[in-house]
Amino acid sequence: MKIDSVEEIRQHFKGPQDTNKIHRSQLSPMQRLAVVVTNKIGTMGFFFIIFIWTVLWLGWNIVGPNNLRFDPYPAFVLWLFISNLIQIHLMPLIMVGQNIQGMHEDLRSEHDYTTDKKAEKEVETILLHLENQQKLILEILHRIEKLEKSK
Repeated sequence: MKIDSVEEIRQHFKGPQDTNKIHRSQLSPMQRLAVVVTNKIGTMGFFFIIFIWTVLWLGWNIVGPNNLRFDPYPAFVLWLFISNLIQIHLMPLIMVGQNIQGMHEDLRSEHDYTTDKKAEKEVETILLHLENQQKLILEILHRIEKLEKSK
């Protein structure tokens, strides 16, 4: 039975890598922009901006002075148009950003798998060394017992 050494394991497997740096280095400027937009849009801050904008817009056009209303109740045509433009432009961008984030997750999964394989091999090597040491200790113990009996 061949027992690997720690040095052999280190030569066979790469050391730890920062998958975040690797992923960032592979992104084009457009992909970076998509990730930034996806990260910013997926926050409560962005939700509150849209929510406050909607409340102010609709509130002003419902209760504001008649001569200053610019998007009359109940149609809110301009608000619907702008809201739809925001949705139409952001949905594909968010999907692109999520695909890029998925690529990052795949890279992390591959790195985790490699790290797990290395750890498994190291544990196996340690267990084999311990079994070998146990056999040697038992053999030494038997020899000592034989020597004591022969005295």
